[in-house]
Amino acid sequence: MAGSFTLGVILGNRDFFPDTLITEARRDLIRLFADLSIDPIWLSTEQSKLGAVESWSDAQRCGELFRENRRQMDGILVCLPNFGDEKGIADAIRISELDVPILVQACPDDLDQFGLERRRDAFCGKISACNNLRQYRLKFTLTRDHTVSILDPRFREDLTWFMQTCRVVRGMRRVRIGAVGARPNAFNTTRFSEKLFEAAGISVNTIDLSEIFGSAATIANDDSRVKARIDQIRAYADATAAPDDSMQKMAKFAIVVDDWMLSLGLTATAIQCWSSMQKNYGVNVCTIMSMMSEQMLPSACEVDIAGVVSMYVLQLASGKPSALVDWNNNYGKDPDKCVFFHCGNWAKDFLPDIRIGTAPILGTVLGEENTVGALAGRTPAGPVTFGRVSTDDISGRIRAYVGDGLFTDDPLNTFGTKAVVQVGNLPYLMQFICKNGFEHHAAMNGSHCSKAVSEALENYLGWDVYHHNASAVQSTS
Repeated sequence: MAGSFTLGVILGNRDFFPDTLITEARRDLIRLFADLSIDPIWLSTEQSKLGAVESWSDAQRCGELFRENRRQMDGILVCLPNFGDEKGIADAIRISELDVPILVQACPDDLDQFGLERRRDAFCGKISACNNLRQYRLKFTLTRDHTVSILDPRFREDLTWFMQTCRVVRGMRRVRIGAVGARPNAFNTTRFSEKLFEAAGISVNTIDLSEIFGSAATIANDDSRVKARIDQIRAYADATAAPDDSMQKMAKFAIVVDDWMLSLGLTATAIQCWSSMQKNYGVNVCTIMSMMSEQMLPSACEVDIAGVVSMYVLQLASGKPSALVDWNNNYGKDPDKCVFFHCGNWAKDFLPDIRIGTAPILGTVLGEENTVGALAGRTPAGPVTFGRVSTDDISGRIRAYVGDGLFTDDPLNTFGTKAVVQVGNLPYLMQFICKNGFEHHAAMNGSHCSKAVSEALENYLGWDVYHHNASAVQSTS
């Protein structure tokens, strides 16, 4: 994943274990951090013995160092080359006053090195460290293996997933989203609790479509910004089927929305894409929404605020664009395959054959000539993570589900933006979605990041999360 990541690092030590274990761990971590573009913040060998934490004074220095750098810290790694000092580790984190994810790793002993020269006992020390973290009411994450070597590929994977978790936690604690227009009256499914989201750090800002249309009407067709935006649209997707008038409307809409987002510092939008758009403006703005999502400013249709929150969560974890989809169709008689569809505003990342067309379904009642701007294309085979965030007013909780699957190249003859998806034990997932009142919209992302998302939302944000693990759930047959 591109971009630097800042990690506070605590090397736990107990003085009667060999010093060389700490020195070796520091060396291996430096190598791993360089590979993963991680900037470590940790005690130097001048600030404490070996740069480790094994006393109250070490904990004070480490905690103060972390606190001084708190604005840039994404997470904390507790590394146990040996048993470690359980109190010093917990005290350092408490002193730092940081509220970031914590990963606990312990190095394994070798069967032929149980003598005093190489003995670690980190297997046991990890239990004690975690016991203290829980006593201090600190939330933490564990590696898959109880002990794992620093340079083991499995720990590299664990650390990569942990970085994704940290990015979700940090990104979701302060989010500003724009709601453009009212939700379509026919769609109770896109209702959400603005207050539950606000309490979770997600602020929603609103604007009426009439304000957008009114501002767009004041922009002249020959405005240089309109020409520049049309050029951007043509460079983004095949626009040969889009009339000039429709292109101008899309360009003006984009200019107004961009200005509004910039004025309020908005990260994402959810737009009333029908039916006022077609009746009163004469165009679909799916292409503009797609372009925003591709630029990592996710945009969802049908004013689905919870849907765009879902998109943003997956984007934070993967560093790739997300899209909003319908769980739309069965795929023949295959119980573990289905069709993702929308009419459509998916980011270009999903559509190598992207082209601007119309929305035939909406066109049956709104006039197909008023739906120019919908995209068409097919997502090729590859990984997919799907998920949904939803507010539950009845319980006063935010809920979510997330899981991994595969895009497939199975034949699919239809219009719009589309994909065939394979999900292990899909019937169980569909029963879960229906029984728990989740919406038919979901977010998708071209990655496998569900583990990191589940850990972030449930462990650190405190949401109710179902992680669909196809191998762990019971069959519905």
